[in-house]
Amino acid sequence: MANPFLRRATEYVREDESFLSIVSPTPLTTFLATNKHRDDMFEVPVRIIGAPGSGKTMLATLAEFRIVETILRDQTSPTNRNLAAALTQAGFLQDGKPHVAAVRVPMESEYRDFWELPYEPIVKTKLAFWLVQARAMLGLIRNLTVGGDRQLDDIKFVPRADYEAHLDQIGGLTASGIRSRALEVQKAIYSVGAGLRPPQFADLPAAATAPYAPFDVIHRIVIEWQGEPIELNPLVMLDDVHALHHQQLEAMFEVLSHREMRFGRWMMMRLDALSPGAVLQSVEQPTHNRASGRDFVDIRMQSDTEKAPARKRFRTMARDMAKRYLPMVEALRNRNATDFDRLLPGAPPALTPAQVAELQRKIGAEQVRLKVTPERRREIEGLIADFTATSKLDDVGSDVSLAMLRILIHRYAVRISRLTPALFEELDPDPRTPLKADADLAHGARLHLYHAYKRPLHYGLDAVCDASNENAEVFLQLAGALVANIETRAIRNDALPLPARVQQAILREKAQAIMDGWAFPYARNVRLLVDGIARDCVAESILQNAPLGAGANAVAVLDDEFETLSLDGGLAAVLKHAVANGAITIERNYSQGGKLWALIELTGVVALVHGLTFNRGGFLPKPLTYLSDVAEASDA
Repeated sequence: MANPFLRRATEYVREDESFLSIVSPTPLTTFLATNKHRDDMFEVPVRIIGAPGSGKTMLATLAEFRIVETILRDQTSPTNRNLAAALTQAGFLQDGKPHVAAVRVPMESEYRDFWELPYEPIVKTKLAFWLVQARAMLGLIRNLTVGGDRQLDDIKFVPRADYEAHLDQIGGLTASGIRSRALEVQKAIYSVGAGLRPPQFADLPAAATAPYAPFDVIHRIVIEWQGEPIELNPLVMLDDVHALHHQQLEAMFEVLSHREMRFGRWMMMRLDALSPGAVLQSVEQPTHNRASGRDFVDIRMQSDTEKAPARKRFRTMARDMAKRYLPMVEALRNRNATDFDRLLPGAPPALTPAQVAELQRKIGAEQVRLKVTPERRREIEGLIADFTATSKLDDVGSDVSLAMLRILIHRYAVRISRLTPALFEELDPDPRTPLKADADLAHGARLHLYHAYKRPLHYGLDAVCDASNENAEVFLQLAGALVANIETRAIRNDALPLPARVQQAILREKAQAIMDGWAFPYARNVRLLVDGIARDCVAESILQNAPLGAGANAVAVLDDEFETLSLDGGLAAVLKHAVANGAITIERNYSQGGKLWALIELTGVVALVHGLTFNRGGFLPKPLTYLSDVAEASDA
């Protein structure tokens, strides 16, 4: 088959068993199992928010009842046991039995068409919402009967208390009655939206306008499981609700957020479906007087806090994905080459002897120019030797040590120049702040070598994971480019592991292709923004004394100043789409130097293109006007 890394699993895998063989359970444990609102997620509205490719559809597909039942049907498989354990942690299973009956409803453009109908907004909203409910009930019943182990008569629906009077409108409590009523509603409403000319309001079919509210009525579902009845919580997962018109989405959220509704409802959406204030984490009023955490729950598919643990968790998930995908590449399977770490060796690259000699000449000349004594140089070399002898870093060879020496010589000169002149000049004064060799200095040295000599900076599987910013699709795109090259080597019977220089070249080329492919709103302004920030970060990072250690990959605006940003202006729109489409991340209230900042950080794809560090924390302080200037975004 074609390179599986280059296509979404939900697009090319049709059989449930094949889907389960490649899907990773990590999103369940990462985003659902550890959520502090886990116990409320099946009764209050949940907005699952992520960038394109963050795994929203994969998560919704995995949680569907038919998939859950397939997993439980064969617990001899280690893959299924792992998935069942993750589903238990996320609340979909209890005591080895299903606890939730979930169905995924794709919100394709057909629903948006209802917003263009010539009716009042409340009418358009109800038509679309009732169609969603009808299709959810049909999908739910289909999920419960798809295996053939269960018939319609084996399914019972339990209403909410005091809602018996509403049973006729949904078709009763039997599966056959509910199915018949849902089919009637779907047919009537579909005829309204799909016709060439919409009918007058007075001519709408009775089945399309009669009350229909199964989400309000139904509380539980009863089925037989291994000879005994069990109760299930119903759940509808509306996938890609960002396809709705923004006003329609707000109206849909309002009807789904009724406090008394006990039918689980999740809305899977991209970040750009939210308001600029929500994306930029600015202070704003709760949606429709609903408070997050109490009346609804937001789950972000990419972490905003605790970035180091999030990065570590994503490395685990990405490795699991690669382990499942690589055997699907026939040329690699035939050569038993299914360990991605071995195919992307992290062995440190090295400068050529000529480059080392050139670097040594430069250091010697700069030592003389900066009046650094031989004794001081030996002391600095001792600091570096002590660090490299005990460091756990892999890449601290002789060329990196030379680059560290060069940086420390320049740091020494800068610090000495700031000393108050003494009455009698010292020949070799000590700086007030002692020099130090550490991991940040080593990372900065590697970055200097990349820009000066093109020594690879980004290579190995961890680098591919970190460049993805916890986005599964970006990881698969970057990994897919590497796998395509490895596959060609396998066909030619060449050595499969990719040297660091080849990895760097492939990753940079693919990252540039991703940026070139941006076609979302304000894409031009977003490119200007990230390219401008990246240029300034590179300029600061390659200063000879490496003042920021590992380098910068972000700018920061004082948080109080950032709060003055007009959420209706052009800059807010640019920043919103930059965050939503994986160009930047924004962290509010970032504490540094006794101040709180809004940290605008470039993502891994941009860092790959411009040769910046993946290490977090190095930033350039800027005023808010800097962002509008580089993005050419006006708030006028």
